Amino acid sequence: MYKDDSRFIVFKDVVKTYGEGPEAVRALKGISFEIGFGEFCVILGQSGAGKTTLLNMLGGMDTVTSGEIFLNGNEITKLDRGQLVRYRRYDVGFVFQFYNLIPNLTALENIEMASMLCGREKEVMDPARALALVGLKGRENSFPAELSGGEQQRVAIARAMAKQPLIMLCDEPTGALDDKTGREALKLLYETGKANGTTTLVITHNQSIAAMADRVIRVKDGLVISNEINEHRISADEITY
Repeated sequence: MYKDDSRFIVFKDVVKTYGEGPEAVRALKGISFEIGFGEFCVILGQSGAGKTTLLNMLGGMDTVTSGEIFLNGNEITKLDRGQLVRYRRYDVGFVFQFYNLIPNLTALENIEMASMLCGREKEVMDPARALALVGLKGRENSFPAELSGGEQQRVAIARAMAKQPLIMLCDEPTGALDDKTGREALKLLYETGKANGTTTLVITHNQSIAAMADRVIRVKDGLVISNEINEHRISADEITY
């Protein structure tokens, strides 16, 4: 791992500007922060604060205007197009608000397809085992339309987890779920991350979720306004929405 695991993820003066001239939008305004290896980090902010832009930068889905991003000592911002494809394929797991499952594939096939993209270059988790770990043993042959919203999100978590990524990036993962199911999904993300040594980032506008995080980063108007270790974290079961 990185020579100092407290600096597993590093952002240095990251700026992201969309457009040019007077119409330009400065989504990130020179943000800097660090996240430790294996942490469960909640990035908190209202809509338009820059949370999703930040996540896209780290996930290699967008490029910075200026600044540097490091993961495990490697500078993401220097990767070329082909290297970024490999980075997203092998090192990053994505969990989205609306699951993004392929409707004509079963739960198991959705996970198998993601695992197959890794080819033989990386050891991946057995898809059936991944489903079992998220509590869906016996639902391997169910299609997304036959699963509840919470079950679909569990499949999405299993799909991301199966390739055993270095980081898990979650964009409002409970936004489409009821409170009880949302707590279950968050608990699953936390526990699987800890079990697999995966650093997990969850972006949300829901301040209640911050109470269960190891670290809370608050973002406002494209700036990081605080980055704090949560000394009194509670379990996902205790979250009050």
